[in-house]
Amino acid sequence: MKLEIAVVSAAGVGVAASEGADRVELCSSLELGGVTPSQGLLEAGLEHADGRLEIYPLVRCRPGDFLYSASDVDTMVHEIRHLLSQGAHGVVVGALTPSGDVDVRTVRRLLETARESNPDAEVTFHRAIDQSRDPLAALDRLLELGFTRVLTSGHAPTAGAGLATLAGMVERAGGDLEIMAGGGLSLADIPAMHAAGLSAVHLSAKKTISTLSQGTISLGTQDGSDPTAYTVTDREIVREAKAKLNAVNRAGQES
Repeated sequence: MKLEIAVVSAAGVGVAASEGADRVELCSSLELGGVTPSQGLLEAGLEHADGRLEIYPLVRCRPGDFLYSASDVDTMVHEIRHLLSQGAHGVVVGALTPSGDVDVRTVRRLLETARESNPDAEVTFHRAIDQSRDPLAALDRLLELGFTRVLTSGHAPTAGAGLATLAGMVERAGGDLEIMAGGGLSLADIPAMHAAGLSAVHLSAKKTISTLSQGTISLGTQDGSDPTAYTVTDREIVREAKAKLNAVNRAGQES
């Protein structure tokens, strides 16, 4: 079982690499569900990774839903080309139709752009699948399209709650597409995910940093939130997650 960490900084990539993660999903604005990282962030992330793990940038040109205009798709096509030309190992994409099905036309274009830019690029379909009408039907489309993996909570608010569906997706994929559990995943969920046949887990492993002091002037926040707060990758969570994975992997080899 492999470990993927969602990170928003080059330092986060370095933490994940030093604690033994297998790969990272690199994005910006994780508090908005994540959007495409800048080229500079990817370049710095690759330097911090130093070849110790794989980096998969999220390609999502805006927050919100997964119903994209022609201009949105064109933007993401350009993003895929640039990110892969910089050395990303693959990309993370996703799009839906208004009826809640996989937007085959859009995702095929994104997938083909990735493979044209780098034939070895691995392409992940992100948690848009958890907003789809039917996750198993969506999975069938992804299998037909040739995706490498899908990140999903099993169509539930958390991966733990979606365990039964995740197990069904593993069976449906039959080894042709990797099912990676993510979304509200706790460290305590990892053994059950392994037992259900999942081959990877995904965690944000984040903590919030605040430098708020009395009299701090807000620069645009209108909802009463902390204007100084930001998230970083929590080394201890990554370390504990890796230890959990090592334990279940050893147990699987011994059984």
